Amino acid sequence: MQGDFDFIIVGAGASGCAAAYKLTENGRYKVLLLEAGGSDKRFYIQMPMGYGKTFYDKNLNWMYDAEPDAGINGQVDFWPRGKVIGGSSAINAMVYVRGDASDYEDWKAAGNKGWGWDDVLPAYKAMEDYEGGGDAYRGSGGPLHICANDKYLHWTTKPFREAAIAAGMPANPDYNGASQEGVAPSYQLTTKGGIRNSAARAFLKPARKRANLAIVSKAQATRILFEGKRAVGVEYVQGGQTKTARASREVIVSGGAVNTPQLLQLSGIGDATQLKRLGIDVVMANPNVGRNLKDHQGINYTYKLKVPTLNDTLRPWWGKLLVGMQYILYRGGPLAISINQGGGFFRTNERETRPNMQLYYQAFSTLIPKTNERPILSPDPFSGMSLGLSNCRPTSTGEIMITTNNPLAKPKITANIYSTNHDVQEMLEAVKFLRKIAAQEPLKSLIAEELRPGPEVQTDDEIIHDFRQRSGTTFHPCCTARMAPDAKSGVVDARLRVHGVEGLRVIDASAFPGIVSGNLNGPAMMLGWRGGEMVVEDAKA
Repeated sequence: MQGDFDFIIVGAGASGCAAAYKLTENGRYKVLLLEAGGSDKRFYIQMPMGYGKTFYDKNLNWMYDAEPDAGINGQVDFWPRGKVIGGSSAINAMVYVRGDASDYEDWKAAGNKGWGWDDVLPAYKAMEDYEGGGDAYRGSGGPLHICANDKYLHWTTKPFREAAIAAGMPANPDYNGASQEGVAPSYQLTTKGGIRNSAARAFLKPARKRANLAIVSKAQATRILFEGKRAVGVEYVQGGQTKTARASREVIVSGGAVNTPQLLQLSGIGDATQLKRLGIDVVMANPNVGRNLKDHQGINYTYKLKVPTLNDTLRPWWGKLLVGMQYILYRGGPLAISINQGGGFFRTNERETRPNMQLYYQAFSTLIPKTNERPILSPDPFSGMSLGLSNCRPTSTGEIMITTNNPLAKPKITANIYSTNHDVQEMLEAVKFLRKIAAQEPLKSLIAEELRPGPEVQTDDEIIHDFRQRSGTTFHPCCTARMAPDAKSGVVDARLRVHGVEGLRVIDASAFPGIVSGNLNGPAMMLGWRGGEMVVEDAKA
């Protein structure tokens, strides 16, 4: 497809793929989708448990590092982000969570009309094809297949769930249904037929058949082109050459929580003082660009068990051969699902009116590191399991800022983990609850010993020091170009249009007004779907 386009989407991640699907649906508009990475046609992307191999693959991953952070005892946290068709949905752990209904009510209450729970639920239902079937809350027949994940679970997932219930969590058959709180039978996954169902597979695969969509890969956007205050195109680098593409209607930035604020700043939208210092002409002064960063922080407690776990299956060569043949021949077995098999959402105390922590169960442990690989396919040489958690709505706030006008340089990520007393205290309560679960039957009888942090860690100060030392991002950054009624408090309006300019929108997780409880892949796809609908509606007006 040659010539100018009606719309240009920068970034083929979770949101960008969903937006491309919606924008090309009626056949009226020519759409160009630019992606800095290459093809997702790789075995370790398609195989669900292969994401341990993509975790440190520079060909598929931006491989960012955050700044040394006092909240984690001065350590540097690694931030993998997808640099490939499908974005981070091509390299993530595939857990599908919508968030709590109250999260979206918070969005609406902040002045963002059209983003309450009753507004986003129809979008979720429309894009979903839930294996468990459609009902008042779930969708059926949409392009995004959601696996119920009721096959191939390790048998210890059941005693874990029973122990969580004994510790006080309610049983919840569907955390994406009427209520989020409780322990689920398993985590629902973005897989289909034993293959990862990334945003590229769900949305781009059918959209590629449409003549009005052009996809250009290995093309890194370096600048949004403006005529006055109107965005008219994108400058990008491909194969060492600088190229441009023009949009007659709108440019849509879907680079994600890191790359979107970076591109906006490089294009002259951001903190005016900072931009001038870097020699960038200011198009629209807005200090909110790159700020208000939110992210979930997680930690695992690791136990040695008296019974075999996935460690015993995945570690030895004969086990690798067995599960490999099971996957190759039948697209089944443990390689066909995520390592996160059980879990749910809980409240750390009775004062909380909604879940504030997410719980994970893994019949698996990885205390022993492996160079340049997340050792999912090479676990510990003993029977181990992990109980993990992450905070749902941390109050700590960071920022993502460019430090040079070189568009190929990585931005500076300042996460400010555990920088509020609120986040420290609720994590303290949460990890104590992990131990409470481990002390309940029938799980208790299966445990030989606690390995991390170990029984010697008991006082509040010791526990806090431990989670500061061992916590890390769960890879859910958002809010760095957040939605708000005006430029004083945000970057885009409720229609996802960038304040103060024309012809420019942000459609990705950076536009979230606030962080959503749980994994963000689902909400990012929903925002892409709903954002695409808004663009089409406004184009008709």
